[in-house]
Amino acid sequence: MEEERYQVEISGKVREYPKGTTYLSIAKEYQKDYESDIVLVFIDGKLQELHKTVKQDCRLRFVTTAEDAGHKTYRRSVSFLLVKAVYDTAGHENIERVRINFSVDKGYYCTIRGQVVLDQSFLEKVEARMRELAAQDLPIQKRSVHTDEATEIFRHHGMKAKEKLFRYRRVSKVNIYSINEFEDYYYGYMVPSTGYLKYFSLHLYNDGFVVQMPTMSAPQTVPPFHPRHKLFQVLKESTQGGDRMGIENVGSLNDFTTSENPQQIILVQEALQEKRIAQIAEQIAAQPEKKFVLIAGPSSSGKTTFSHRLSVQLRVNGLVPHPIAVDNYFVNREDTPLDEEGKLNFECLEAVDVKKFNQDLRELLEGKRVEIPSFNFKIGKREYKGNYKQLGKNDILVIEGIHCLNDKLTAEIAKENKFKIYISALTQLNIDEHNRIPSTDGRLLRRIVRDARTRGTPGRETIAMWKSVRRGEEENIFPYQEEADVMFNSALLYELAVLKQYVEPILFGIDKNCEEYTEAKRLLKFLDYFVGIGSENIPGNSILREFIGGGCFEL
Repeated sequence: MEEERYQVEISGKVREYPKGTTYLSIAKEYQKDYESDIVLVFIDGKLQELHKTVKQDCRLRFVTTAEDAGHKTYRRSVSFLLVKAVYDTAGHENIERVRINFSVDKGYYCTIRGQVVLDQSFLEKVEARMRELAAQDLPIQKRSVHTDEATEIFRHHGMKAKEKLFRYRRVSKVNIYSINEFEDYYYGYMVPSTGYLKYFSLHLYNDGFVVQMPTMSAPQTVPPFHPRHKLFQVLKESTQGGDRMGIENVGSLNDFTTSENPQQIILVQEALQEKRIAQIAEQIAAQPEKKFVLIAGPSSSGKTTFSHRLSVQLRVNGLVPHPIAVDNYFVNREDTPLDEEGKLNFECLEAVDVKKFNQDLRELLEGKRVEIPSFNFKIGKREYKGNYKQLGKNDILVIEGIHCLNDKLTAEIAKENKFKIYISALTQLNIDEHNRIPSTDGRLLRRIVRDARTRGTPGRETIAMWKSVRRGEEENIFPYQEEADVMFNSALLYELAVLKQYVEPILFGIDKNCEEYTEAKRLLKFLDYFVGIGSENIPGNSILREFIGGGCFEL
């Protein structure tokens, strides 16, 4: 009987392969043509793992660890290897829980609960075990089981968060990954085998440790560990706040949503944020020399609503706040620098008339009357329309802009006159013990909803722009985080359950044939973990209102 063969197109060239040939074996043939490891493959535009086999004529595009999907797959797979190594080193009977908490520097902050002394000696043994498993190049196997069976498996393993999560799964099947006898559940794809997982390092930090991994731009190099201590403390405090409410993960949130009154978590979360904003206002008011409050944060952090709420609290403390947007000091359109693609670069510092901005701030500090410009984005020019400011004893400027933490923006203003605030939506909730929710996902969902509501922007366009937005944040915001006097976390424990209702129709509207569909599909799968919460009880001054609408501030 003649062997069935199919035509496979790769980079415009067609070759024939027998039916049943794995895409992994094809990837190994082509690996020499790629600088980074091939870990996934697009089969006729659909993202798949490499263990799949040829079943028909198809077109392939390989995905490496230098791409977003491949980079996430590598980090997820290292997390799996790490958890197995911890259990192997300590013994299953001595581990109550291994928890991957949140991002720190270029890795994940992890903690262990059980009969284990987490010291340098133990960590070195874990790292040695990870390298031993990687050297063995063990296959990372995948099997599909019924949801009820998966629940029982993880109850047996003592992974309570996974057990709880599966109670709310709508699908009847769950994919479980294994390395030898060790089984776990992960949200997303894995590399084919442990041999791919060569680049990592472990570092003791705080009450736990960090598994440091490569960046997408240098996927075969583990960078030195340089934690940002202020940011870490904010993330740790936020995580502990959720723990105190008994909401450590999505399963716990779903339990609360279905068995309690969701309004309670909304009220508590909003009260906590208002308390923190009031504390920041009191801190500013206690330093009368601080005349300029500088607020910066990445996209969709809720900077505008935060600025309004802070202004209210400043008034409570006897101050008179005046909002100013750095964007009003953009240079005229014809003077705007171009980026590497030849497009106007509004995100670099050179797009701002720094000299004029400093002159106006300096004169305001001297008590002079200054006319503040407004930027006309339609014609691309700065205009003056009689918006005069003069600072009295109790007046204070609340300035918002992406460069506000960069001292080059306010180089002529003395440090004692500036109070810097970094705001971001730092997701404190995880799917389960081993599957974290990136803060970037929360911010992306916020932006998709807001862009569609306020600008009529299709979800596909927002997703397409996100890579450029993130690149600007990496260059202009994140390097200056630690310069802030205070940090504010705008993420709310309940918000993803609310955003679910708003963003799902937008994501479902993205065509399967467009490039952004893969990301839309991933987000939809992620949102399926949540039991939805209605928005009717969300107060008008909530930061979430900036995205879903119905807020009390003019934005």
